[in-house]
Amino acid sequence: MAGTAFPSGDPRADRRAEYAETLADAGETAAAVEVLTGALDLAPGWAAGWFRLGELLEAAGDTEAAARAWDRAVAADPADPLGAGLKRDLARRVPVAEAMPPAFVELLFDQYAPRFERALVDGLGYRGPELLLAGLAAAGLHRFARALDLGCGTGLMGAALRPRCDWLGGYDISARMLARAREKGVYELLEKRDIARLALGAERYDLIVAADVFIYLGALERIIGWCAGSLAEGGALAFTLELGAQPVELRESRRFAHSRAYVTGLLTDAGFSALTVTDCVLREDRGAPVAGLSVVATGLPRRFDRQGDGEAEVCA
Repeated sequence: MAGTAFPSGDPRADRRAEYAETLADAGETAAAVEVLTGALDLAPGWAAGWFRLGELLEAAGDTEAAARAWDRAVAADPADPLGAGLKRDLARRVPVAEAMPPAFVELLFDQYAPRFERALVDGLGYRGPELLLAGLAAAGLHRFARALDLGCGTGLMGAALRPRCDWLGGYDISARMLARAREKGVYELLEKRDIARLALGAERYDLIVAADVFIYLGALERIIGWCAGSLAEGGALAFTLELGAQPVELRESRRFAHSRAYVTGLLTDAGFSALTVTDCVLREDRGAPVAGLSVVATGLPRRFDRQGDGEAEVCA
């Protein structure tokens, strides 16, 4: 529980929070709310306490009070490592977040790293690497000089892609996930990066992949633009995402889904002229299949960097 896993710094508040958890476990939610509210009177700047109070209020059916508690959690810690802002937006059913807080994603995957592959592959039937390799093969793409795995996690995609690459790099926001990926020995480069805030550099890649990663970003304009600008001539972008009815849809899972029209529109605007967009099942969630899209985008126009008076042209 958030309220006890992240202590307040005030032993009196922590003891009350522990008692609140005992009451909650016994099904006495209203009493738990009252006790935890008293704990927060002692520690009003305790973000995890406000987050947990929001969860209890939501369980009690008071969604507006829950949203106010999550507001307090964000105010107490604007980095929002527990994702209180996402919970608040969902409760009010007017999502305003365009991306998940980086601190939330980092904490989520740092905690998830030890059991990530077992839970995802064995428990949820995850198929991201398989889907992307099939999509690339269908597009006639089999070998890559330089490839970049965005949100590489523990290296599931990298291990599948390694035989097809001369050089493979990976970015991820979670240090613990990167440590697991490093153990596989399949990457030439692994760096801790927030892919939602990448700045365009001089590096160019023949392939950029993002397996089940864009579901944590929300609005995709910036990352699609970065990918288009970071591909070498003839390069390909391949990714999976959850399929939604709205352009950008925040779900109860606190993951984002995207519509087909939104994604294809962004890719076209970014200059990709050849798109393969395939309906698929990404994994299971609570026993139900998660509908998604597997996307391969190619056909960027040739770009030139003009130097001096324009007499010399160097392909970007």
